[in-house]
Amino acid sequence: MILINLLPHREAARKRRRDIFNVSLGLSSLVGGLVAGVIFVWFQTAISAQQDTNAVLSAEIKKLESQISDIVGLEAEIAALRARQQAVEDLQSDRNLPVHLLTEVVNQLPDGVFISKMVQLDQTVTLNGVAQSQERVADLLRNLTSNTPWFTKPELVEIVAGTLALSPREQKRVANFVIRVKLVRSSEAEKSAPKASDAASGAALAPASSPIVKK
Repeated sequence: MILINLLPHREAARKRRRDIFNVSLGLSSLVGGLVAGVIFVWFQTAISAQQDTNAVLSAEIKKLESQISDIVGLEAEIAALRARQQAVEDLQSDRNLPVHLLTEVVNQLPDGVFISKMVQLDQTVTLNGVAQSQERVADLLRNLTSNTPWFTKPELVEIVAGTLALSPREQKRVANFVIRVKLVRSSEAEKSAPKASDAASGAALAPASSPIVKK
């Protein structure tokens, strides 16, 4: 016997495929929503953790800034204390500075040079004097430059030719000069003095070169 299906099987198959597609689309949307939710929660957790880390870092940075400001204040106090200590040490070491000044001026004066006025302002000493010639003034400058550790940077400010009355009938030509020189502090002069003495003793103890004798 032959069976003939007269029902609309094509419409039923199309409906079945449409139902399967809708179910698949719904499941895909559900899975996508779940994945998006998981990603969102993960991002929110990471952002919250980073914000907590940033808050901790900000608090630590504020603590470090406070400590740095304290350190800067301590360094300023230490620098001020060192400056005061240095000032006290300079005052103590400079108590005998006028004695050294007068002694060294006398020791470095060459023959034929006379000091008529001496003025000290801080570490600068101005010498006014009379010399028999300009060469004597040059000798004084040379002595102040290399023969003493108590003076530095001598400068010839002025030299003027003049006359000196030795008697009512006799006059002599002289050179009036003004020299400005820096006075070295006692601590610095005492440091440089051993070096100069060592150099002088080394030069004195150096063996003289023997002459070459040709045979």
